[in-house]
Amino acid sequence: MTAFSAALEVLFADPNIGVEAIYTSDGGVPALVRIVARRADAVTEFGDARLWSETTRIDLRVAEVPNPRPGDRIEIDGEAFLIQGEPVRDRERLVWAVDLRPA
Repeated sequence: MTAFSAALEVLFADPNIGVEAIYTSDGGVPALVRIVARRADAVTEFGDARLWSETTRIDLRVAEVPNPRPGDRIEIDGEAFLIQGEPVRDRERLVWAVDLRPA
């Protein structure tokens, strides 16, 4: 285990940063995973207009979810979401950055 992967384990386990969620692949069995939620607002420029929107993005550990796909389901605190778009791995290939939309 590298120092970076050990640090990620600590961050995901921290109750102030990581939370439990239920991940279900399309047609698969639900599994309990730890996530880091990032619910930031996004501002998109379109010509002279600036559009504001709420986003729900999470980080998933590759060790827990090796191949998340669009349409897979994530439940966070009883709220259901679907993966939207292609998940992207970090440089170290340890964490998936995932965009969600309400289910």
